[in-house]
Amino acid sequence: MEEMLRVGVISSTHGVKGEVKVFPTTDDPARFKELEEVTLDTGKGLERLKIQTVRFFKNMVILKFEGYDDINEIEKYKGRDLLIYRDQAVELKEGEHFIVDLIGLTVVTDEGQRLGVLKDVLQTGANDVYVVEVESGKEVMIPAIKPCILDVDLEAGLMKVHLLEGLLEL
Repeated sequence: MEEMLRVGVISSTHGVKGEVKVFPTTDDPARFKELEEVTLDTGKGLERLKIQTVRFFKNMVILKFEGYDDINEIEKYKGRDLLIYRDQAVELKEGEHFIVDLIGLTVVTDEGQRLGVLKDVLQTGANDVYVVEVESGKEVMIPAIKPCILDVDLEAGLMKVHLLEGLLEL
């Protein structure tokens, strides 16, 4: 499991006083209000940044970090990830998992057949959809609903699924 989780990506600067626009990659952008600091992946290493202010504009989060008071100091970090350690993450409910932990799981059917590897999770609004790459290279999409997802065992690296009738024919 990843030690750190991505919560956003710096998309651009905002104004000239060191603020940045962040595209949130977390389900709940409001959680930035609760964070005191984040870790910036500078491309050359990790740097802890203390959050000074948090504002919201449309689908973006506008952050100001302590010690960064000029556009020129922060501009070089456009496109860089903002990370948190797992102990800073929101507590998950039973049966919930971080997407990063699901990617790469071996997917097997309830009949014991190896289906493939979970390659992506599509967030559609109604429910997530798991994209599984089968051995032929084809992708199968499985809705992340209780009748289909029977068990997720992160330690074993396995996800057990029930395939609804006709799902493989699509």
